[in-house]
Amino acid sequence: MTKIAITGAAGRMGRRIAALAIGAEQFDIVSALESTGQDAIGRDIGELAGMGTFGVKVTEQLADAPQVLIDFSLPEGTMRWLDVCREHNIAMVIGTTGLTESQQAEVADSASQIAIVHAANMSVGVNMLLKVVGEVAAALGEDYDVEISETHHRFKKDAPSGTAIALAKAVCDATGRQYGESAVLGRGGTSPRRPGEIGMHAVRLGDTVGEHSVHFGCLGETVTISHSAHTRDTFARGALRAALWLAGKKPGLYSMQNVLFGE
Repeated sequence: MTKIAITGAAGRMGRRIAALAIGAEQFDIVSALESTGQDAIGRDIGELAGMGTFGVKVTEQLADAPQVLIDFSLPEGTMRWLDVCREHNIAMVIGTTGLTESQQAEVADSASQIAIVHAANMSVGVNMLLKVVGEVAAALGEDYDVEISETHHRFKKDAPSGTAIALAKAVCDATGRQYGESAVLGRGGTSPRRPGEIGMHAVRLGDTVGEHSVHFGCLGETVTISHSAHTRDTFARGALRAALWLAGKKPGLYSMQNVLFGE
């Protein structure tokens, strides 16, 4: 069994990761972690996850050394646990979005010491979308405009989503564009659309888990590739799949493309 630790264990994602890990019987949760002052500290992770008593209590510090730590926290939390993982030689699955460029650079630098899977979205379906969207963009060519729309729940802090940015960068990589020059965040004013733009549109609505669409359009037709997440379980399952794959891997910065396709 793969020994894992879960950060943000009392949060929505943390509880689902714990529940699915317990149910899968492929994992041994050796540490469930929360930030200082959380009411969940001292409670059993199995009970929090709705799976009955498991025997591991939520703590502020690592209770035991895991093979892989799974982190879906805020950027500052990710940086804290990155330090801990480097210190104890623990592999890390990072699903946190909204990291700054300097924080992303620190993750990349840490990958020279420990194995890390870092992905804007852990969904298997979304990562299939990421694989094909560049191929579609390259095949359709410059005559097709590209617009990306995404919808998430009202509590999401970063916009556009990390997945929308990853999709835009996949298009850029396939078509020789630069994200910083091509991406247009929302629209306003009276100027017409510039050739080569990639429109980025973020909607924050109720409890929407996550929806992403990439639209390709020319004067005559539109091609749309979409993905909808129905529950957070899709991200939790992807993170656990990544943890299984990552255990025992040599230091390096890996993506879900590596996990799913061996690239």
